[in-house]
Amino acid sequence: MKNLTVVATACACACLCILPGSASAQTEAASTTAANPLGQMDKDFVQAASMSSSTEIDAGKLAMSNSSDKDVKSFARHMMMDHTKLTVQLKMAAPHGVEVPKDNSDTELLNSLKPLKGKSFDQAYIQKVGLEGHQKAIAAFEKQISDGQNADLKKAAQKALPTIKEHYRMAQDLAAKKGVSQ
Repeated sequence: MKNLTVVATACACACLCILPGSASAQTEAASTTAANPLGQMDKDFVQAASMSSSTEIDAGKLAMSNSSDKDVKSFARHMMMDHTKLTVQLKMAAPHGVEVPKDNSDTELLNSLKPLKGKSFDQAYIQKVGLEGHQKAIAAFEKQISDGQNADLKKAAQKALPTIKEHYRMAQDLAAKKGVSQ
């Protein structure tokens, strides 16, 4: 009986010594994860990717009203559809608790396009949104693929990159067809 009491006491002491450290470590890890689930590179990617898609969608809507060119409108429709899908994929890839901004378009860019109509709109839209916008997006997605920390976001970037590169190629073709310098 005395041996059983000594063993029970030893086990209780060992548990008391081990548990506070473990509980503290778990609480610290959980609070760190809950408060800051992504590294800065991954956060920057979520911001850049969501801004790119949001801007493409909003600029596409502008193109529907400010352009009179069927090719520009067709390109804009394609961009709106694909970037809506890309936004959904980004939201699905983002870890639980990470908010993907819904409407964080580049307002400066959109404001520069709003007053333009017809051919002047088409040229600015193709240059700023089609060409420059997709170049920036390609760079952001390639950086996430090579340097990102979150595996799900890296996979989403890998999956989306071919679509964005195709958009850039389409923008180059449209620019050549409409005489917009690249």
